[in-house]
Amino acid sequence: MNATDILGLPSMPMASPSYPAGPYRFIDREYLIISYESDPDAIRAALPEPLQPDGSNRVLCEFIRMPDSSGFGSYTESGLVIPARFNDTPVNFTAQMYLDDHPPIAGGREIWGFPKKLGHPKLQVVHDTLTGTLDYAGVQVAVGTMGYKHQHLLYDLKGRKACSSVSIIEKMSATQVNLKLIPDVDGSLAIAQLVAYELVDIQVKGAWSGPARLHLLPHVNAPLADLPVRKVLGGLHFIADLTLPYGRVIHDYKTTTKAKT
Repeated sequence: MNATDILGLPSMPMASPSYPAGPYRFIDREYLIISYESDPDAIRAALPEPLQPDGSNRVLCEFIRMPDSSGFGSYTESGLVIPARFNDTPVNFTAQMYLDDHPPIAGGREIWGFPKKLGHPKLQVVHDTLTGTLDYAGVQVAVGTMGYKHQHLLYDLKGRKACSSVSIIEKMSATQVNLKLIPDVDGSLAIAQLVAYELVDIQVKGAWSGPARLHLLPHVNAPLADLPVRKVLGGLHFIADLTLPYGRVIHDYKTTTKAKT
């Protein structure tokens, strides 16, 4: 394989790339998002500078089922997202992520810097309850539950439009930020960046709210409980199609550090 062929590869390994080139389309992506109040000091400790807490003390615990994602296949994901600010701009910082499929782990880390680790999340309807769980190393570290489709957010009981899906699309379209860390061959960091992106081409197919609860168990390698649950604020369940495009660098720690020295 010549240099031109090598430079045209989307990912490693050369013999069978782990994922194709993007952007990446997701069909029928199903979310359970439980919003809760946490400890402000814990939130501050989990945010890399120059990100700042937004003052709400909110954290979002997400369980996401992705049955049809181009290049990545079918998988489930769970993690924590912290609303924050970057230069006075509202952003959502992805603090932790756990999933059960290699291509999105490799691609997510290598392209956007998603903090993805191998875990065993599930999102399923159990009788009258939408249930999200996360197991890591044989231990159940998260359990999120929500009453199944208690309140339809798009239509009332007579089929009339109750509210627009625009608000959900606006939330999904918000700027997301990840801390991307890639080591060099000598063990030092070759890449240390804040990477931003926005989801596009979003179509909400259904959305519901309802009562919710969340339990997080302390674990050394899946430390979701380091952002403790003080008060559950509510649950959101929705299904959407969307596209994940490539991102952009909004802060380079290596360049900034060199400039300061």
